[in-house]
Amino acid sequence: MLRGVNRQVIEISETDCEYFERVLFFVKPECVNVSEGRLRERANAIAGKTDRPPMTRAVRSKIRTVAYMAAAAGAGAGVTALVTAFFH
Repeated sequence: MLRGVNRQVIEISETDCEYFERVLFFVKPECVNVSEGRLRERANAIAGKTDRPPMTRAVRSKIRTVAYMAAAAGAGAGVTALVTAFFH
């Protein structure tokens, strides 16, 4: 929530991205004198670079857990194969 703050904001509503409906850019106070056209041009260029949102920590944690489990299962299978080959 912004209260008592006077800022210049550029809103891009056509993001061409399935994840984002709109993008808000807050203009730095020292750049307020830059033309609106230049600001919109730069904002559109930055908004056009959007891809997908970054993975959350929970998703990264789940991926890491699955990778550890797969590695442990592979190590267990390898040890089992060695022991079976040795005693067979």
